[in-house]
Amino acid sequence: MSRRDRERGGAKGAAAPVTVTVCRGCCCGTREKHPDVDHAGQYERLREAVGAAGKVRAVKCLDACAHSNVVVVGPSSEGRAAGGRPVWLGWVLADDMVEEIAEWVHAGGPGLAEPPGLLDLQQVTVSRRVRDGLPG
Repeated sequence: MSRRDRERGGAKGAAAPVTVTVCRGCCCGTREKHPDVDHAGQYERLREAVGAAGKVRAVKCLDACAHSNVVVVGPSSEGRAAGGRPVWLGWVLADDMVEEIAEWVHAGGPGLAEPPGLLDLQQVTVSRRVRDGLPG
């Protein structure tokens, strides 16, 4: 199995899971902009809540700082085949949002399930330049 296959979650032909990309390292994830948020704790709670249902990763900057804290929920391979596309969420600052993101991943994510709770109100639109710069 190649390194790329392992990073994608398995052998060639294996289904790609829902991927949750969390912006950390710039203004998102720092105490300077959001001093009342436990950023490291939030990230760990999200990883634990998603568990084996998806993949959670942190990146340094998603270049959508006006909406910090930014999280992108990318569809699984099945979700993409059903028309799902990455969904950008802004202002992910509260624990209930972490729970709703995890609930959505467990339900199948973009393309297979509607976002639960108030997540639809957190969706933000970013430029194509920013969207195309998302790693992976």
